[in-house]
Amino acid sequence: MFRYFKSIKERDPAARSIISIFFNYPCVHAIFWHRIAHFFYKIHFYFLARLISQLVRWFTLIEIHPGATIGKNLLIDHGCGVIIGETTEIGDNCTIYQGVTLGGTGKDTGKRHPTIGNNVMIGAGAKVLGPFKVGDRSKIAANAVVLNEVPPDCTCVGVPGRIVKKGEKKVDLDQIHIPDPVSQEFCRMQKEIDDLKAIIKELKENK
Repeated sequence: MFRYFKSIKERDPAARSIISIFFNYPCVHAIFWHRIAHFFYKIHFYFLARLISQLVRWFTLIEIHPGATIGKNLLIDHGCGVIIGETTEIGDNCTIYQGVTLGGTGKDTGKRHPTIGNNVMIGAGAKVLGPFKVGDRSKIAANAVVLNEVPPDCTCVGVPGRIVKKGEKKVDLDQIHIPDPVSQEFCRMQKEIDDLKAIIKELKENK
């Protein structure tokens, strides 16, 4: 438990002390009770497991389905509006910000929620939807909507999510100064239009 609190303090500059983390961080309470709910879920006490998760949701504003599998040292920063679906799997040392949904895309049965690797960061408001994997050390930008697999060591932004960084090189995503692939495409198209206008103007002048 001390190691968990220490990992939160290392990732969150607002964390003043372990006592403050213990009493004031809703993710600590949500994950603690999720472990209990998950135990009951595994032994098929589904109603009790779901009841615990719903009560915790009411207190913390974090909804974790009791069937979800969560690794070590998960930090859900702030936590309001976070939803983690039934067949979601989350690796170790991940960071999730407020408003994130790890969900499905329909009424499919079986594995229908994402698998999140180790050391993954998912920005505020991002939606990761479907039974695919987000690779180790990848980063999902704020408000991205990810519908396809993300390889390890990638940065994914936009709606729908597009990979803008890939490879072994470490990516430092500050959630503010991030590339926007849609805007970049519009700029490219605008340049082509301007070039075509210049050609048309030149042709008219040479008549």
